[in-house]
Amino acid sequence: MSMVVRFLVLGLLAVSGNAQALPDQVLRDHQAARTARAEGRILPMREIERRVLPQMRGAQYLGFDYDPDRGIYTLKFLRDGAVIWVDVDARTGQVTGRSR
Repeated sequence: MSMVVRFLVLGLLAVSGNAQALPDQVLRDHQAARTARAEGRILPMREIERRVLPQMRGAQYLGFDYDPDRGIYTLKFLRDGAVIWVDVDARTGQVTGRSR
């Protein structure tokens, strides 16, 4: 996650009284991604970025999340004040969804 997004989410969770849940989950997700990549089950994040970033011209890249249960990287972008999420299959590198 980008630092700005992380601080916003942490601030919201702190208000809700659940500030520790996100960092713990982020650490588990990052460890799951690291293990899956080391075992060759998913592509490295740099390869995913190499494929997706050129498709997002004019958008600022904010960072990514990994969902180990679904095997999906979600890349986050900002364009014209709107956040765009791009879901990518971590095994194949194929874009599976995009929302704005």
